[in-house]
Amino acid sequence: MLNMKSKSKKPIHHEGTHHKGIEEVIELLPYIQDAVVAIQEILLANLVMIGEIPAPTFEEHRRVEFIQHRFTESGLQNSSTDEMSNALGILPGTEGDKNILIVAHTDTFFASTVDHTITVYPEFVSGPGIGDNALGVAVMATIPMLLDLLDIQLESNLILMGASRSLGRGDLEGLRFFLSNTVIPIKAGVCIEGVSLGRLSHDSIGMLRGEIICTVPEEYDWTRFGAVGAIVTINEVINKILMIRLPKRPRSAIVLGSIEGGQSSNTIATNAILRFEIRSETQEIGQEIYEQMHDITAEVSSQTGAEVSLDIFASRRPGGISFSHPLAKNTRRIMRALQIQFHKSPSTSELSAFIDRNIPAITVGISYGEHKNQINELVKIEPMFTGLAQFIGILLAIDRGYCDEH
Repeated sequence: MLNMKSKSKKPIHHEGTHHKGIEEVIELLPYIQDAVVAIQEILLANLVMIGEIPAPTFEEHRRVEFIQHRFTESGLQNSSTDEMSNALGILPGTEGDKNILIVAHTDTFFASTVDHTITVYPEFVSGPGIGDNALGVAVMATIPMLLDLLDIQLESNLILMGASRSLGRGDLEGLRFFLSNTVIPIKAGVCIEGVSLGRLSHDSIGMLRGEIICTVPEEYDWTRFGAVGAIVTINEVINKILMIRLPKRPRSAIVLGSIEGGQSSNTIATNAILRFEIRSETQEIGQEIYEQMHDITAEVSSQTGAEVSLDIFASRRPGGISFSHPLAKNTRRIMRALQIQFHKSPSTSELSAFIDRNIPAITVGISYGEHKNQINELVKIEPMFTGLAQFIGILLAIDRGYCDEH
């Protein structure tokens, strides 16, 4: 059943409306959007408390404990953590024969030594990791209270998961572990990201993420021809990478994300690191680019005498559901009904773990933000309620079977 505890001007009767299909959900969206504003204080309180708990990858345990306490307070079944420090809880459905998995990654890019003070302003909330992904986690932790506010009882079981070890070298280890070991059949998945509202990811590009590490050994012969140090050596690697010919179809790219090295302006650098991603629509092309980059590092190492190595620590397989799949199609309809300007965005995040298991899934954002992954990152408050209405609409559509592929 679905009734609204909010002071909606129009009564909502849910029984007997399944024949209307997705239009049933579309009609409810304005009233859901009005009602979710009532949960603002709880959502912002969760957002601040979660955001102020440092959670760098592999060190998420304190944040996970907080989420688990929230699950317990909400009366979720099987509130627990597993071997990968994932926070897990189950909200039973009235039928209980199907399971929807809601995931938000708990880790951030910021070290524990960074000041994690979160500041709430009238129009936005600011602090490190607030949009990626404290807001996503806060929404997940607030879902049981939100559904209770709206007096929504799903037919499906709702599995809520704060996923650990997602970013960087974590390589989605938390979610991959859960999906590999659970005996619960998952009907569909929704990945929640704090930003940005309008994002719709339903497929993933192939990706290899890694580092090229240059180290000048202690016994290095500085009298040899071309002896220049680690930074210039890494620069030579970059020049050769830029000469790799990339196909226009399938679309492929090499992203050189960051470089660091050396100690001071008057000392020749003895170490340098280049961080990169190889992206391609096919796994085969991605592998070919990797092999070329591996050959480049071997060649530069041989020429310079420096130790140049390539380390791949994360990968993604291309795939996902199609643009016309009912889950993607009806999510777009919900976004349009809420006047959300959606943009298709291939994902390399948690969605990839669902793809590996052939589980239909999407990633959506909750609000608009600025300065992503910077200390002064912020998320806007007012759009959060549209983002919540979007999420509830998607949840109802999945639960009622409107997103099933027949």
